[in-house]
Amino acid sequence: MNVNQGTVGSDPVILATAGYDHTVRFWQAHSGICTRTVQHQDSQVNSLEVTPDRSMIAAAGRSRNLQCQRIFQVNAPINCVCLHPNQAELIVGDQSGVIHIWDLKTDHNEQLIPELEVSVNSVHIDPDASYMAAVNSSGNCYVWNLTGGMGDEVTQLIPKTKIPAHKRYSLRCKFSPDSTLLATCSADQTCKIWRTSNFSLMTELSIKSNNPGETSRGWMWDCAFSGDSQYIVTASSDNLARLWCVETGEIKREYSGHQKAVVCLAFNDSVLG
Repeated sequence: MNVNQGTVGSDPVILATAGYDHTVRFWQAHSGICTRTVQHQDSQVNSLEVTPDRSMIAAAGRSRNLQCQRIFQVNAPINCVCLHPNQAELIVGDQSGVIHIWDLKTDHNEQLIPELEVSVNSVHIDPDASYMAAVNSSGNCYVWNLTGGMGDEVTQLIPKTKIPAHKRYSLRCKFSPDSTLLATCSADQTCKIWRTSNFSLMTELSIKSNNPGETSRGWMWDCAFSGDSQYIVTASSDNLARLWCVETGEIKREYSGHQKAVVCLAFNDSVLG
């Protein structure tokens, strides 16, 4: 999907959201105004990503017309994929609880199993390639230290900690651009932000209603930090995306327009050199 010059591509901040209503919406992050809506006819949209040069955005759904250049076969449905910053290894999480480390140069595959038969829903590596995190359907977040991964050296994972992050499904984990924070999103209507210095809880962002008659506003599906790591955008089942202050947990902006659950987003406010 091209981001045409003069529309989104010329904006210093790219914020896009998508979900079950088969649309991708582009927003002015500071005002909350939707500037463009693109139809995704094939299916709902499950994931979004902006290319580093900010010229294109990828939308993942259930398209049947793609041609694969390489295939990595596993024995269970795949939930998530993360590219190592070294651009040479893919981290793949599947529904049987296995994390695969696929070396793209050699086709070698290593496996980790944090919890057998507990679906791995998200994996992420911080920009410094110091940590890898994974969250699963039991609500746990696992963190590993990373070593190697340069040249011909294979990445080694050393267990760091296990965080009982949520009491329901954990759906997404994301490190901040400065590698000092880790965010986890969950079906428990929260996004929690952890300090990577000791993996203690810093802030809990919640969409739980204070109204006794309102049982649930749905799940917190996805999140993305701002380039300075001071703000975070979340996507949730109540058809909204929200911009939060990381330190205070205050909602700074709401993005309203989707007709169904917002389950993914892409946020890029970095300055190209």
